[in-house]
Amino acid sequence: MTLETTVSTQANNETEAPNLSIGRNLKIGLFHLASGMADVMATGIWNRIMISDLGFSATSIGLLVSLRYFLAPLGVWAGRMSDERTVFGFRRLFWVWFGRALMVISLLGLGVTTASLAQGVEASALVWIVLTLSLLLFSLGNALSGSTFLALVYDRAPERQRGRAVGLVWTFLLLGFSVGGILFGVLLPSNHAPAGALLFGMGQIALRFGNPTILGFSAATLQNLFVIAALLLGGLWFFSLLGEERRGSKIVREAQPDERGTSLRGDLKLAWGNRQTRVFFWYLALSMLFAFAQDLVLEPFAGDVFHMSARITTRFAAYWGSMAILGTLVFLALSRRYKRLTNTVMSVIGVAVLALTFALFALSSLVEIRSLVTPGLILLGIGLGAWNIGTLGMMMEMSPFGRAGTFLGFWTLVVTLARGLGVSGGGIVRDIVLQVTGNLNVSYGAVFALEMIGMVAALWLLSQVKVRAFRSAQETPTADTATILAGSMD
Repeated sequence: MTLETTVSTQANNETEAPNLSIGRNLKIGLFHLASGMADVMATGIWNRIMISDLGFSATSIGLLVSLRYFLAPLGVWAGRMSDERTVFGFRRLFWVWFGRALMVISLLGLGVTTASLAQGVEASALVWIVLTLSLLLFSLGNALSGSTFLALVYDRAPERQRGRAVGLVWTFLLLGFSVGGILFGVLLPSNHAPAGALLFGMGQIALRFGNPTILGFSAATLQNLFVIAALLLGGLWFFSLLGEERRGSKIVREAQPDERGTSLRGDLKLAWGNRQTRVFFWYLALSMLFAFAQDLVLEPFAGDVFHMSARITTRFAAYWGSMAILGTLVFLALSRRYKRLTNTVMSVIGVAVLALTFALFALSSLVEIRSLVTPGLILLGIGLGAWNIGTLGMMMEMSPFGRAGTFLGFWTLVVTLARGLGVSGGGIVRDIVLQVTGNLNVSYGAVFALEMIGMVAALWLLSQVKVRAFRSAQETPTADTATILAGSMD
């Protein structure tokens, strides 16, 4: 299929596609509102409870939390399947709803098991099996639904509206961090012990490595938190996409005779052969890895170094999430007014701010300056807002029409795998440095310092990405998709 035919197909598709109103866009955004809240449960509350309050190793908890990122290859497969066929008459919706249903089930299992540990139940092999299975379900559901949701947004919005569609959806993701941080923080028990121990409800738990020896958390309260979260998030995920894809939607891109023999490996090999997509791959991987190495350790850092309670650290997501929303809205407004503020420029600003953020956190930990934590959270939000809105836009720009599901799945694979390595890597670095130095300040400071260096390296890689060159290649007359992607070989 030549590009001329592709452009014609795209034009016809845009004519047939209904306009995406602001109201419908906001409704779709509720999906990511729930996604942000789910992240707060997994990497803001559960990890804090398991590491700082129940005393388990950050390495083991980090590996469990990052399981969802290591199943990311399934997202590429699901994206490709949704490109080429329907299930029960739906292209994208089946994968999205099925994946999120698995995540709801996983939250219920996670809540019951964690509550039993808080009650003093021994962390037996069976308990770890249930925890692992729960997080595997969470991971599988996230992988199947992540890239297919982005592809649904891609399909649902005409080309002229995709920037706005992605921007609003991303804003709701940030809002989910804020809402989740506040709501779940309120639902957490509020009585706390002084440094060295933490009170939840009526009990007390000593901070020890391994199992607690004294009853600690109110098991009923903790379990209810997870049950409420699962039901609330499941309802939002279902309602947000209800009616957003018509049953029996036709396949936008029919496989051509010379393409029917291609495989997923072949598509990925083709993408890797293009210099621009290859450099973009390394930028995504490096920036995601180092930006999210703090994901597992930020709340425990505040608890271990400054003895902040779980009720306070749970609201960290609300602090930086609110600033990320503000930053996103400001940058979206400015980008509409100033054409020079492209997705690439916003990404550069975001990465630079994140590098400064991690420098502040490192200094705060090493010198034990608590007053730097709040400015760090503010900068973290601003940096994440600019970086993510710019990088999401670049992901759209680096996805050829007709293979959006496959390529968005590929970018999602890169993002999630790198984030998984970052989340688990942050915990591993913290534990290794702590084992060597015996100093919590140094161990957390090392993680933040490493993140700063990584973001500087990502900034250099970003300067090598030439989106305009990639887009220009797609507009070359008589070039088919394979030729476009194979361009800029070196």
